[in-house]
Amino acid sequence: MSHDPVQRPTPAPRRSPSQARPGARRPLRERLAHPHIRPPELTPPRKKALAWTGGILALIAILVAVLIAVWDWNWFRGPVARMASARIHREVTISGDLNVNLWSWRPTATVDGISIANPAWAGKDKLGSIQRFSIRIRLVPLLWGHLDLRQVRLDRPDFSLLADNKGRKNWDFSDGRDTGPTKLPLIHSFIINQGHLRYLDSKRDIRFQGVLNAHERYWQRRQGFELNGQGTINGAPFRAQITGGPLLNIDRSTPYPFNADIRAGQTTITAHGQVPKPFDLGRFTVALTGRGPDMAQLFPLTGLAFPNSPPYNLKGTLIRDGHLWKIDDLGGRVGASDLAGHLAVTTGRVRPLLKADLRSRSLDFTDLGALFGGRPRHAAPGAPPPVAPKGQTHFFPDATLDFRRIRAMDADVSYKATSIHGAPVALSAGSVRVRLDDGLLRADPLALELPQGRVAGHVSLNARKAVPVTDLDLRLSNARIEHLVPVTFQGGHPITGAIVGRAQLKGAGDSVHKALSHADGQVVIVAPGGQIRQGVAELMGLNVIKGLGLLSKKDMTPVNCAVADFRTQGGVMRADNIVVDTGPVLITGSGEINLANEQMDVRVRGHDKKFRLVRVMLPIKVTGPINAPHFGVEPGAAIAQAGVGLSLGSLLSPLAAILPFVDPGLAKDANCGALVAQAAGQGAPVKTVSAAHR
Repeated sequence: MSHDPVQRPTPAPRRSPSQARPGARRPLRERLAHPHIRPPELTPPRKKALAWTGGILALIAILVAVLIAVWDWNWFRGPVARMASARIHREVTISGDLNVNLWSWRPTATVDGISIANPAWAGKDKLGSIQRFSIRIRLVPLLWGHLDLRQVRLDRPDFSLLADNKGRKNWDFSDGRDTGPTKLPLIHSFIINQGHLRYLDSKRDIRFQGVLNAHERYWQRRQGFELNGQGTINGAPFRAQITGGPLLNIDRSTPYPFNADIRAGQTTITAHGQVPKPFDLGRFTVALTGRGPDMAQLFPLTGLAFPNSPPYNLKGTLIRDGHLWKIDDLGGRVGASDLAGHLAVTTGRVRPLLKADLRSRSLDFTDLGALFGGRPRHAAPGAPPPVAPKGQTHFFPDATLDFRRIRAMDADVSYKATSIHGAPVALSAGSVRVRLDDGLLRADPLALELPQGRVAGHVSLNARKAVPVTDLDLRLSNARIEHLVPVTFQGGHPITGAIVGRAQLKGAGDSVHKALSHADGQVVIVAPGGQIRQGVAELMGLNVIKGLGLLSKKDMTPVNCAVADFRTQGGVMRADNIVVDTGPVLITGSGEINLANEQMDVRVRGHDKKFRLVRVMLPIKVTGPINAPHFGVEPGAAIAQAGVGLSLGSLLSPLAAILPFVDPGLAKDANCGALVAQAAGQGAPVKTVSAAHR
């Protein structure tokens, strides 16, 4: 059986290029080789698509033209104001025109009639307003995330800044978060035209109002930036001028130089330095000078509670690094004293913290008077003349100290004076460490060195309450009477020997005088031993013949002990038992010192230990002002003594007239051991006195 072979389909013959299907697109090579061959005609659907495309493009062009013709940027005033309100957490309104030019490589925007409301706690008044705000930026850097401001202009800005007693600030837009130092983008043209600024800090009692202007200007054939401000600060005239290089070509990698001259009343501050990265105000270095009549007047400018001082003239290098402000190489004069060292202030806290290490090679003691509100006596070179506090009428300074200021900062300051001159007693050196924490100031340790011995202890001032309270505890140890009472008589000291003591006083008041006027406590003075000129001791008992005969001699007689214990209450120091036990005479007395009226009334009298033929009973008295006491005798007892003598003489015999002047010498030695032990129990450092000091 035979089978038919499998029949396979015959392949279609290959068509030549000239035989291609109608409507098929010829290969590019063939079209290039035969340019005379025309493409097939477009079909009707393709013509229709192109017509629609052209119509849509034309419509878009017409719509864009119409939109440009009728476009009004004021449509966006509401959204822009709401965005700004959400950003700064204050209600922002725009009552004027909003204009934007986007068709430029440097787009511009202008907003008129900007108003910013206060937070609810600050009242209904506005935080501020700007008549016109204009800004121009570079478009290309913005595409890369860099904001390059070619111009920022503020016309008639008017702002009222407020800080209340709780520390809230109406310009703080951070919701309590620490945003760090201000860091601005580069600004190549910055203009403030007729700006008005008011500032009130209720907690620190700082008040400022003034006018600000900023612009580029030419002076001395140079172009540069200048910011001027003038007005008043706490009632004193204020003027500030800040100049720098031109902003036009400012570059972030090139330090920007600037100068500043600030004057507030008689206080002048000048600065010359540079900002390493322009408009990064968190870091800069300047050479700083300052001079004025009182360092306390720096508070409105710095917010730091520097103590009262005599006129000063200081300089140093100011460095800012974020929240840390430092002054290195501080040096100059304060009054008649030199001052050197360094200090640092840390901000960004509830209260700024001041740390300082200061020293003086030579301290004029009278310069310390201004520290407590006393009269300044010296002016630093180049500083204004000193001005006495108004109403100063007392020996203890009665100028009201502004304790609100020390509640506004914390501090830790160390100070050392290598030598001291001009003190009422022979002080040779001194040192103190002062710490201030939330209104509580404590000077501890406090040490004043004598040629032999020292005064040491602490003084605290509690200003956390409405009426400040001062508390001091000072001990006098290993001292010498001749150093504390530098009186000479016929070429020598009338009394010598060791002396110790302790003062514990506590009083309330906003001045040194008021605090002492209400002071309570105790002051104990002890001389465990020593020597006294015998003539002086005899005169204390007014043994006329013996005393006058010994005044020309230098014979010394021992002081067995001397104790004075002043109990203090309500500003009155009372001593009921003053005892000075010498070889020939036991001296006793009493008296009081009134710290309120600064008057003293102390009386002592001597009691002979041996028989005296002629002794006039005239008690010694010390009366009058504390700073200028009067020494004298009380004649009343002598008159009575003479009257008794005359009566006896008329009744008995002339010889009997001298009997009232005869002292049998029945006085005994004082119980010095018990007196000194009692004083030691009251805190007097008696044990520190060595036998060699007696």
